[in-house]
Amino acid sequence: MLRLRFAPSPTGYLHVGGARTALYNWLLARRHGGSFILRIEDTDLTRSTEEAIEAIIEDMRWLTLDWDEGPEAGGSHWPYRQTGRNALYHNAARRLLSEDRAYRCFCAPEELAERRLGAAEAGESPMYDRRCREIKLANAEQLEKEGKPFALRFRVPDGETVLHDVLRGTITFQNQEIEDFVLLRSDGTPTYNLAVVVDDADMEITDVVRGDDHLPNTPKQILLYLALDARPPAFAHLPMIVGEDGKPLSKRHGDVAVGRFRDMGFLPQAMLNFLALLGWSLDDSTTIIDIETLIANFALERVGSKPSVWDDEKLLWMNSQYLMALTDEELAQSILPFFIREGIIPADDKEGLKTLIKASPLIRERIKLLADAVPLLAFLFKDVGIKDDSLGLLKGDESSRILKGAGKRLLELGDFRSEEIEKTLRAMADEFGLSPRKAFQPLRVAIAGSKISPPLFESMELLGRDRTLQRIARAIDIGGE
Repeated sequence: MLRLRFAPSPTGYLHVGGARTALYNWLLARRHGGSFILRIEDTDLTRSTEEAIEAIIEDMRWLTLDWDEGPEAGGSHWPYRQTGRNALYHNAARRLLSEDRAYRCFCAPEELAERRLGAAEAGESPMYDRRCREIKLANAEQLEKEGKPFALRFRVPDGETVLHDVLRGTITFQNQEIEDFVLLRSDGTPTYNLAVVVDDADMEITDVVRGDDHLPNTPKQILLYLALDARPPAFAHLPMIVGEDGKPLSKRHGDVAVGRFRDMGFLPQAMLNFLALLGWSLDDSTTIIDIETLIANFALERVGSKPSVWDDEKLLWMNSQYLMALTDEELAQSILPFFIREGIIPADDKEGLKTLIKASPLIRERIKLLADAVPLLAFLFKDVGIKDDSLGLLKGDESSRILKGAGKRLLELGDFRSEEIEKTLRAMADEFGLSPRKAFQPLRVAIAGSKISPPLFESMELLGRDRTLQRIARAIDIGGE
């Protein structure tokens, strides 16, 4: 059975590149009936935070990428945070030391930095020069007894290390080009390479799918698997996601945290669809692909070898397509949190949700983000005032005539439904010799506070007769000032 994992480091928020990696692992697990594991790699104690861990879990839940083992889910390989697994790392390190596959390095950080600088200036490799590698065991043990700080380094063997990458084919690394890397720092904390190998072996991970920025670590990890008599997993290193400038996607391209896209009003299903297509394709032409189709068809064989370019406009378009496919109730439920966030609708206001359900058809094709609904529909719940760029449409004799004429006719209208409102106001426009656009603009500003609004007649029906007439009366007063 396939066992795949996503192992973010909580030194910051979940990056969209990490989200794509999580999605690809999740899709493979779901397609093949395997297990998807979430593991928090928090060995960087100076930068890891509880807030970041909580945010990563929240983002994963928003993306609907559920996990079979991990935080909040449990599992037989508990705990799923590296800070709780130190005993495993130290046991592995002690074993490697006892088998002479590791050695104590007493070089101080300052010495190492100075040597690297000297090597760089001389045009040589800045790799560790292995000077502690040949210290006799008895001497090393004596230095340890004397309290001299040391790190534990892996003794890289001679020869070569071969990686059979699912996406890249066979890659051969010459071991002489791999430095004796640190396993345990002088304070006893494990390094990434030791922790990830011990964890993947213990959790029986069969496949590791990750970004190609991890490729330099892979030969070191293969060497560790072999030294610990563990079978290396199958590896697949995904091409990077880049900006339009061809550089790896980062903060220089804007905020690329998953939470930002959630807060802007992207739908998770649109985000998953977009992320899936950053490297993979169904048939080289289909762009809108639901999650069931993704699960049924995802395969690494259709992941390309070139970096994928992040395209904000394509993501925005894709989100609009998913928005248009929602039912009225689904759209209302999706936009409700944004009205609550802005303090426009109380969290427990059931009537507010009912109004949004009725209003959803009016805005579905006008929005690209869930947050776009707020400025369009806020007028239904509170007096939003008149926008400065729309005030002029209330001024003048003609605007006054339109507003007063509409107020009188709507007051006398027996059936205050949008169809009857439209008939009445179109008849008024004909009577006044005005085009509908000319006649309805002052009314639109009066009702919604802006010359841009949802359909006028339906908006009036949702507001109701009393509030509609109140806003027209207010607009008459403003126009006369």
